[in-house]
Amino acid sequence: MTSSPTPPPVPSGPPGDRGPLRRLRARGRDEAHRTASPLELFFDLCFVVAVAQAGIQLVHSVAEGHAGEGILDYAMVFFAVWWAWMNFSWFASAYDNDDVLYRVVTLVQIAGVLVLAAGVSQAFEEHDYLVVWLGYVIMRLALATQWLRAARAAEGPERTTALRYAGGVLLCQVGWLGLLLLPEGARPWWFLVMALLEMCVPLFAERGRPTSWHPRHIAERYGLFTIIVLGETIAAATIAVKSGIDENDALGELLPIASGGLLIIFAAWWIYFVVPIHGHLRSNRQAFLWGYGHYLVFASAAAIGAGLEVAVEQTVGKAHISTLAASAAVTLPTALYLLTVWALHSRHFKAGITQQLVLPTTALLVICCTFLGDWAVLAAGVVCALSVVAGETLAARPARAQESSSLAG
Repeated sequence: MTSSPTPPPVPSGPPGDRGPLRRLRARGRDEAHRTASPLELFFDLCFVVAVAQAGIQLVHSVAEGHAGEGILDYAMVFFAVWWAWMNFSWFASAYDNDDVLYRVVTLVQIAGVLVLAAGVSQAFEEHDYLVVWLGYVIMRLALATQWLRAARAAEGPERTTALRYAGGVLLCQVGWLGLLLLPEGARPWWFLVMALLEMCVPLFAERGRPTSWHPRHIAERYGLFTIIVLGETIAAATIAVKSGIDENDALGELLPIASGGLLIIFAAWWIYFVVPIHGHLRSNRQAFLWGYGHYLVFASAAAIGAGLEVAVEQTVGKAHISTLAASAAVTLPTALYLLTVWALHSRHFKAGITQQLVLPTTALLVICCTFLGDWAVLAAGVVCALSVVAGETLAARPARAQESSSLAG
């Protein structure tokens, strides 16, 4: 997609009129002090319920030796959750007016993701996507309603953009019926086709006039969801370790996994938030690539927690897989997280080849840790921690050199 011109700022601000219904007008991209709302935070917390359910089922699939099938189901379910979350977040950044109808329709989307979460186990165990499809449709119809509200209050190219969004979302829901009607073997391929079509809707809708999303607000929304997913990862891993200690008295065996997992998650947080990203989001071309790439960031962050659970279950004898497979369940999503955060965030702020190579090299070393047996997770955690130290040290050198030069001058 080619870069679209930035629309002129729309005079707008945080909703001050508390009437029950207001026209859904675009907010200004240059609006000062724009932050996530309590409704958005509630939205994120409810969506992570579905993320947790997908993680639980991924653990079961990998622990039972069905890793390939489990990863495929995880990718499909996670896409539904992520795409609905992402579309709401960008819409809210441009149009949130916080009136009664906006809140109610947002709560309907929350209800939809909870319906989806209720169907995750059926999708994994029986390949029955009816409930997942129903929850997804509820969320998407609610979003189409919001776009139609925006179109009603808009004129010209802005109205066209809103109608394209609404029409694209509604048409895609018809296509998703294929997950229910097609033979089981054809469903993954149909999912791939529909996922690509869904991701083309924003590219088509904003071709003439981009929406007035707010760079700082979008960066904050993605950062908050990353924190929530990492928090869910810590919670899942902690429960798994506690269960292993209580039921199997395996503190000594689980301590390396717990320590390594904690280091991995702490490093994941540090690496993501070490630099502000909103300054990079200057056009739709940059922002869309960044936003779409977060599918891998969120999915891999959640998969790290699932991998830690698998490693715990393998250590206490509940998972019938090899130590190598259990280690890979942690190291592979960790490496994927490092590479995608580097590609989306870090590389834009690194100076010189040495700084640029820190995270890719770390990802490679984490993969190598897979072959260290019972110490694989701890070794991966230490490598991630050392990566943070290396990154901070290298970043500080230019600052110290500049300070010394200023003092000498």
